[in-house]
Amino acid sequence: MNPTTPAIVAQSAVRRLPRLALLLLCTAYVLPGFWGREPWKSQDLEALGFMLQLAQPAVGEVANWFRPTLLGQHDPQLALLPYWLGAVLLNWAPSGWEDVYARLPFMAMLALTLAATWYAVYALARHPAAQPVTFAFGGEAKPADYARALADGGLLALLACLGLARLAHEATPALSQLCFASLIFAGLSTMPRWRLHSGIAIGAGMLGLTLSGAPSVAMWLGLGGAILKAVGQSDPAQARLRILDLSLLALMCLLCMTTAGYLDLWRWRVQYHTLLDLDALAKLMLWFTWPAWPLAAWSLWRWRSQLSRAWRFPHLALPLWFITVTTATTWLTGMSDTALLLALPGIAALAAFALPTLKRSLSAFIDWFTLLFFSFCALTIWVIWIAMQTGFPAKPAANVAKLAPGFLPEFSVLTFAIALTATLAWAWLVKWRIGRHRSAIWKSMVLPAAGAVLCWLLLMSLWLPLLNHARSFGPMVQKLQMVTGTSACLQYAGITKAQGAALLFHAKVRLTAAQAPSQDCPWLVMDARNLPLLEEKIAALGWTQTAKAHRLGDRNESLLIFRPHPTALIKPPSSAAQAGD
Repeated sequence: MNPTTPAIVAQSAVRRLPRLALLLLCTAYVLPGFWGREPWKSQDLEALGFMLQLAQPAVGEVANWFRPTLLGQHDPQLALLPYWLGAVLLNWAPSGWEDVYARLPFMAMLALTLAATWYAVYALARHPAAQPVTFAFGGEAKPADYARALADGGLLALLACLGLARLAHEATPALSQLCFASLIFAGLSTMPRWRLHSGIAIGAGMLGLTLSGAPSVAMWLGLGGAILKAVGQSDPAQARLRILDLSLLALMCLLCMTTAGYLDLWRWRVQYHTLLDLDALAKLMLWFTWPAWPLAAWSLWRWRSQLSRAWRFPHLALPLWFITVTTATTWLTGMSDTALLLALPGIAALAAFALPTLKRSLSAFIDWFTLLFFSFCALTIWVIWIAMQTGFPAKPAANVAKLAPGFLPEFSVLTFAIALTATLAWAWLVKWRIGRHRSAIWKSMVLPAAGAVLCWLLLMSLWLPLLNHARSFGPMVQKLQMVTGTSACLQYAGITKAQGAALLFHAKVRLTAAQAPSQDCPWLVMDARNLPLLEEKIAALGWTQTAKAHRLGDRNESLLIFRPHPTALIKPPSSAAQAGD
């Protein structure tokens, strides 16, 4: 009997969530946002630029795979592995499929994140301290069935988190960091039950996190989590195994530290904040981790009898450790949501342990709130899409025309069919949820997860052309090419890495730092915002402005196009003076 547990669960409440339904839900979440979307500004596009520079270096140049560059600048995140994976797939991509192939490793990493979170919650729920109360005459939930039901609930809680949607569908180091942090979480959670698999997961997670630009986070998560697991192991017969596990982990840490030192990945990037900045951190956590954080807080309250000795109970200690480390990292790195992304598996795990303690009234409130919220969001997406297609209602159509000037909507039968099918599936799910059926402890997370997946799928289908128009550089590059023609080379001065990546991807040109005009590179582009700083240098090199290409939907961002001045002497690039970026 486990007298300290607040979970009172009968066997009838841990029935299996249909695997096909869970698989379809995860597929409907993973694919939209990766498939059919253009690279968006800025980090998504910059990451693609680094991959392109590695996979397709300029003629006469050799790519430095240990120090990727874009426009001659190094990656400030010091990430290597995500760029390596994308560049390798780019080398196999047929023409026109470069962005799709570059995203394939990231699609796999998001799927691996979901699987790792499921196995982590499953293993934590198998711990004796996490098991429900034993009934006097039997009938309590069986350990394996109880753990599987909680794992299903934890996965649903992760899918429901608002902060996961966009960042987890961009081919950036943030997603690879999330994936490898989840592997560490799963590996620590399954120790010592699956020692071999746990060791592989922890080793791969720590090394991958190190090569993804977060070596210090890998050290803290791996070593701290292992110490918590070792301290929490109360069986004296496991003492030698604990020492062996910690020794192996120490070797993994040494390997990661050596790798980070050899590749010069260590950087001190701490930003100091005042107590007034706690308000910004609190707001970020409130919306980014919604709706999992209220359940996580409820879980800590209901399991409070174990909190005084949390290090003895890994189902509380490990999620709290991961949340603490990643929250501290967020605080120390400029309140970045990419750092807070790593906390979501831990928050989802805590949310799962709230499910067997929810009262009927609280469960009903979650259901009705999420039903109304996501139904309203889906209805809004549909109404605005109809307004874009037909002009009615007039006000949403006018707002779209104002916010996205130049956007021309197109009707796609396939897109409409996918969105309609997802909406009908949501309606069926709502009907099932409000109907009479046997209760299951994961039922309270079905509507939040399905609603989040529905809204994301609708945005990535019905609104995808509009979002591409607003966040892509493609239309601006097309305008630029109308002036420069099919020139294979462009000189640049004062452009951002995202703009450079857009030119590499959309225009497929060779970029050269600004110098005097030449026959091989007869055009120069510049970010309009840097014109006051570089105007005199550019004019001295013999360039004159001829056109301007605006980014649709953002008149503040545009590229100036320069051609050689009629009196300028065309010189070979080797003898030209450098203007600098």
